Amino acid sequence: MPDKFRNKYRIPSARLSSWDYSNNGAYFITINTANRKHYFGCVNDARVELSQIGEFANECWLNIPHHFPHFTLDEFVIMPNHVHGIVLIEKPYIEINPHFKFMEVNGESKHPRFRNQGRNTVSAMVGSFKSAVTKKCNENSLKFGWQARFHDHIIRNLEEFHRIRKYILMNPRRWKDI
Repeated sequence: MPDKFRNKYRIPSARLSSWDYSNNGAYFITINTANRKHYFGCVNDARVELSQIGEFANECWLNIPHHFPHFTLDEFVIMPNHVHGIVLIEKPYIEINPHFKFMEVNGESKHPRFRNQGRNTVSAMVGSFKSAVTKKCNENSLKFGWQARFHDHIIRNLEEFHRIRKYILMNPRRWKDI
């Protein structure tokens, strides 16, 4: 990737360039608040007590499958300054011609892995989630902000899946150690 675009510096993508983030799979997502500020609540006695913004985040997270029909939510936790969650993409299998290298979009040929991957990707889901929480905060005149990016990890096997699930569940208990 070039260092500059239109004479401006670019930040390299944090996504795995060889992976299509609309592929079926399990994804571990972490989304942080701006400056890691505790907008979502606090942890008392190893339990998360959500603020109004935390309740908005919880509600919006639970609504993800209504807006992304092939996305299923697994374990998640809203922490004071971040959200951890496992999201599964489970689209039905469609046989694809192996010689077909491009797809038609509005009469234009586009490579399927080129820049904007479309609506049903992990990035689109995270962007929609962040936007929905921000909108609810704005409607209620609540000061709020997100960190510009998010972290993802493609979960590769069942052992890793269970380890990450346990990490999410234990996160509130570990909060005092952070």
